[in-house]
Amino acid sequence: MSPQKRLNTLGLFVNLVLSAFIFGSVCAYLFVNMRTFQLLAIGSVVLPAVALTPEQLITAPRRSDAVPNPSGEAALFSTGQYSFESHESSTVWDLIDLKSGKISQLTNDSNVAEIVWLGSSDSGLLYINSTNADIPGGVELWVSNTTDFEKSRYKAASLPASFSGLKTAITESGDINFLVYGQSYGNGTAYNKELAMKPFSTARIYDSIYVRHWDTWLTTTFNAVFSGTLEEKKSGQWATSRYISKGSLKNLVSSVKNLESPYPPYGDSSDYDISPDGKWVAFKSKAPELPRANNTASYIYLVPHDGSQNPGAINGPDSPGTPDGVKGDSSGPAFSPDSERLAYLQMTDVAYEADRRTLYVYTIGSKQTISVLAKDWDRSPSAAKWTADGKNLIINTEDRARNRLFILPADADDEFKPRNFTDGGSVASYYNLPNGEILVSGSAIWTSRTIYTATPEKGVTNVIFSANEVDPGLKGISPADVDEFYYEGNWTDIHSWIIYPANFDKSKTYPLLFYIHGGPQGSSADSWSTRWNYKVWADQGYVVVAPNPTGSTGFGDKLTDMITNNWGSYPYDDLVKGWEFVRDNFDFIDTDNGVAAGASYGGFMINWIQGNPLGRKFKALVSHDGTFVADAKISTEELWFIEHDFNGTFWANRDNYRRWDPSAPEHILQMDTPQLIIHSDLDFRLPISEGLSLFNVLQMRGVPSRLLNFPDENHWVTNQENSLVWHQQVLGWINKYSGIGASNPNAVSLDDTIVPVVDYNP
Repeated sequence: MSPQKRLNTLGLFVNLVLSAFIFGSVCAYLFVNMRTFQLLAIGSVVLPAVALTPEQLITAPRRSDAVPNPSGEAALFSTGQYSFESHESSTVWDLIDLKSGKISQLTNDSNVAEIVWLGSSDSGLLYINSTNADIPGGVELWVSNTTDFEKSRYKAASLPASFSGLKTAITESGDINFLVYGQSYGNGTAYNKELAMKPFSTARIYDSIYVRHWDTWLTTTFNAVFSGTLEEKKSGQWATSRYISKGSLKNLVSSVKNLESPYPPYGDSSDYDISPDGKWVAFKSKAPELPRANNTASYIYLVPHDGSQNPGAINGPDSPGTPDGVKGDSSGPAFSPDSERLAYLQMTDVAYEADRRTLYVYTIGSKQTISVLAKDWDRSPSAAKWTADGKNLIINTEDRARNRLFILPADADDEFKPRNFTDGGSVASYYNLPNGEILVSGSAIWTSRTIYTATPEKGVTNVIFSANEVDPGLKGISPADVDEFYYEGNWTDIHSWIIYPANFDKSKTYPLLFYIHGGPQGSSADSWSTRWNYKVWADQGYVVVAPNPTGSTGFGDKLTDMITNNWGSYPYDDLVKGWEFVRDNFDFIDTDNGVAAGASYGGFMINWIQGNPLGRKFKALVSHDGTFVADAKISTEELWFIEHDFNGTFWANRDNYRRWDPSAPEHILQMDTPQLIIHSDLDFRLPISEGLSLFNVLQMRGVPSRLLNFPDENHWVTNQENSLVWHQQVLGWINKYSGIGASNPNAVSLDDTIVPVVDYNP
């Protein structure tokens, strides 16, 4: 069996079991203790799997990406874990041997926030210490090594505020040029929350649109990239250079008004890069000359690391090499190994957040047209990295409900079609190794973390680690729990995942859990989630079906784009046909007692289903942060989103907004299915009034309903204690109406609630 297939069948059993004697019956099992576990079944005997509970999901270790050292012999990653006993999180840093897979702890110091390898050394480390002995609210840079982390470490720099996103490069002189990012005042000074003067008034005053974003009201501070240098002293230790000794790092963003990088809410260190020679910095920023609420336009800026020049956009409207008509969001700047070229991704449309990304390459100092690679390829890369020889780029791309790696020559023409060399699961990060292999960190529906190597020629070459082999709470999960199928949708074939419960028996029947993804331009992907985890739902006793209807990404532009101004037509029809296909083709799925759930656009679709015939096919519904009143969409912050998806402005195209209105009287009069509504106060994209409006309607109509609200959460529920309540309420709700609660004594129940229920009804 090839390593790629072994990756897809990874994670069944660990130990050698020779025999077991139970009441005189002998059952023999033989297992091979391999790195990619595979069951060698004897007859039809299968050991019982352990169901994944919400508590196990939330407290399971959460590992960062594995970052290799320069020789490619070891990699570094962090592991965070939450405890419901102490109600606290802990983090350790580990080293993994990339040949043996052996893991050893580097440090459990909770102050170590980030670590990077120091130059070409296989043992040298540079890390951010999250506290500062001299400056409240500041952080420090420390140097250490892997051979004796605790004893060898020393402080190299004191930074005046809370910084993160550490990146480094070794200069020709041997200095270490580094980048971090943090909040900035307009004058370029770093913002330190602990030292900031608290105003006497809480008033906010705005003279322009975009007053809040995601979960934050905008203020006069903004994100900025800062540069600094560590010099090697005669003592052999590294210490701060002239930039920091003057009193602050060099702010590379603030010299041009309205620039911001990384760009919130998703922005991180992937929004900027430092050239391998340490001379240049590239970063992404929204277009400073355009209103941020009405467009997605952003550019890639280039600036010397020492800040000796102001940053300039390489693909702005006045840049000489900007491709004609390409005006959308830019992302993922990546310097070539020789520091002479810069790859980046950009969308064409200026007001479409889900437009296809295309890969471009800019030659530093050139005034020629920027070159475009594989322009006609019908996929949208999310990241690009150069190979060590600079001849190719490795790109991470969503493709058929997975995130796969593809190889793309740096001189590819418009018609070139890249080929993938990873298959199952979803790639989270990847790094070049000296031997030509790629070190990949990823996940899948059945495991929270995989670490493996791959090459464009051979595909996956070695599976080094998978979380479901070592984490006790995940050991009952395997690739056998997951399958997929296609069915005929409204206008094309539609893909769907199917996830089985623990100890699945095809001869039995299980209620359907129909899951609808968000977006609307999004997908149900082969990846792990700590929020909407398919296996947690399935292991309550359901078969989960997760379709990718019209609007889904990773299946080509047409499927994605056809949802525009069609929120309640093609996607709804696809879901109806998907439900019918399941009813007619899977005898082990009980659609009569099925339930449905969705978040964001999936929440809208649940609300739409509630007021349409498909809603009568389910015993219960769950909508998380979904829109309800069509006219309320104008209260969102990213106005480009609604103007694109409904083909115009709120005043000129009102009929488009109201065409798919779940709150229309004809839909309200059909509502009859018990529904749980979840909506949080800090969701500024879909304000809390949407959830309250739906709850009011259902209550007044006499439909069994419950509102779950979190005042401190945004579009997602991320706090572990809140997440536990979320799972208890969601699973308890569907279990009550599907019959699972009566048939499965281990299922979550609404009686398990750990917070009081408010009920003022007489």
